[in-house]
Amino acid sequence: MTAYAIDVRNEAGYAVDSAALVLAASTVLDQHEVNRESGLTVVFVDDAAIAAYNRQFRGVDAPTDVLSFPADTPPVEIPDEPPYLGDLIIAYPYASAQAARERHRLGDSLALLVIHGTLHLLGYDHDTPENRAEMWAAQDEALKALGIPTDIVPALEQHPDHHDEQE
Repeated sequence: MTAYAIDVRNEAGYAVDSAALVLAASTVLDQHEVNRESGLTVVFVDDAAIAAYNRQFRGVDAPTDVLSFPADTPPVEIPDEPPYLGDLIIAYPYASAQAARERHRLGDSLALLVIHGTLHLLGYDHDTPENRAEMWAAQDEALKALGIPTDIVPALEQHPDHHDEQE
């Protein structure tokens, strides 16, 4: 069976388990029966870089944990290339501090950010109570499939510095 084309870019060499993050994204894509040839990229950056993206694309002058940048809808079709879903930008220092503050395993928190961001790439949002309920149900399903406690979600979501959005 063809695997998804999930690229984890970690040029700074942060302590991440790329295979676990690929599994987190793949779990979401499998649960949504996405074309197995589809691709996405997870990029780890520092807080200054994500703050610059946040300022440029959302008008928010602050760092955040994850930003999702979906590709064109429908996904861009390039001959001999898999359908591309988009990019997830994760601020490792921000996410690491967030996990420590909330007393969660860093690997679980990073997997949650990948799950959350991948759901945004698939069109989910949490802009209304109905959309939030639908997105959180899909997020919980993926977390449970990976054996990650779902109670890490509210703590991350309710923190005043949590500003994720899709573009």
